[in-house]
Amino acid sequence: MVTHQSATMMHRFYRLVLYLALPLVWLRLLRRARKEPEYGLRRAERFGGVPEAVRSGCIWVHTVSAGETIAAAPLIAELAAEFADQRFLVTTMTPTGSAQVQDRLAGVVDHCYAPYDFGFAVRRFFDRVQPRLLVLMETELWPNLIAEADRRGVPVYLVNARLSASSAAGYARIGGLTRPMLQRLSYIACQNEEHVARFVELGAAPDTACVMGSVKYDVSLPQGFSTDAAALRGELGFADKPVWIAASTHPGEDEQVLEAFKLIRLVLPEARLVLVPRHPVRTDEVCDMAQHAGYSVRKHSEGCGDEPADVLVGDTMGTLLGLYGIADVAFVGGSLVENGGHNPLEPAVCKLPVLCGPHQFNFTQIMAELGERGGLMTVDDAQMLGQAVLALLQDEAQRRRVGEHAAAALVENAGATRRLAQLLGGAIRALPQ
Repeated sequence: MVTHQSATMMHRFYRLVLYLALPLVWLRLLRRARKEPEYGLRRAERFGGVPEAVRSGCIWVHTVSAGETIAAAPLIAELAAEFADQRFLVTTMTPTGSAQVQDRLAGVVDHCYAPYDFGFAVRRFFDRVQPRLLVLMETELWPNLIAEADRRGVPVYLVNARLSASSAAGYARIGGLTRPMLQRLSYIACQNEEHVARFVELGAAPDTACVMGSVKYDVSLPQGFSTDAAALRGELGFADKPVWIAASTHPGEDEQVLEAFKLIRLVLPEARLVLVPRHPVRTDEVCDMAQHAGYSVRKHSEGCGDEPADVLVGDTMGTLLGLYGIADVAFVGGSLVENGGHNPLEPAVCKLPVLCGPHQFNFTQIMAELGERGGLMTVDDAQMLGQAVLALLQDEAQRRRVGEHAAAALVENAGATRRLAQLLGGAIRALPQ
């Protein structure tokens, strides 16, 4: 059992460890900036510095990276339109997330990076921003951040919340930090019942946690998407060729994708691959890998050449949905390696058959839904991946059936954005004037 004294001691220990780690955090930030220059910019924001353009007295929504920001953008836009008299601030932790805020919500919200969870940085940020409500997306649980919000009387809503079994086990090992942190949350809107049970078991008050679904099911295609996708496919020289995409791939996975492609090309030499590494900083590495495997390669940012490349490498942020649109079959990465997989719903909304590796713990429920409806197939290795893609590329009727099953799962589970907008709208209206 976690006592008040033990919880206090653990929080003090957490703060001490953070302070001791401060030089290492700074060095890691500098080291990462060598590979990804964006991490060398706006460093003051990481430690509580806030740009002058950010207004105080705001509704603060914190996402993490590109995926969470993309999923949250429609919800944020809906709230900003309904409460035009309120100021909204969206923070992220990564440059890719920042780029998505600027691309999707420019002129609608203020934006900066969120502070690291150092006590001095969090206090500095709160002093400057003075948020009226804090909305955390998914599993952004930071002890100092949430404790500071509680100390200042700022309601904290954790929405689109999810907690995998492995993450729950990790939080359980630091129960002295986890239980008080969860008990400070005003509301936890979870993606499914399993997540509710895990939060409650870790110490959340049962009356603060409920199921509202996942906003990621509310993905939709922009107007004219099919026309634009067909035009891009033609410009790339892919119009009359079988095309598959391997998206959000990680180190150790690209090699397996290229091995699968070799198997496919033995039967379908005209087949083309769109390969999109999860992190654009790996673009040159992935291009070299494909070239060494004997393929002609072109980066998406280079435009269209005279001859269609064997492998098109996606290297431009915010274009993944469009690249799904030019494919016939999709493999979602992070799943052939122990990363836990990435969001399979973007290819599903494009009515593509979805393939994933066996590591699916980041999206267990979503992948189970797609699998149960016949819209997702699990493959264990490069050989199974190549065989599955080849079978689908050769059978248009089967591709269409599997793709339609994948898309149907979205329709059946949609609506979380509207429910969360109602929940947060009530919270905003309840704020003191």
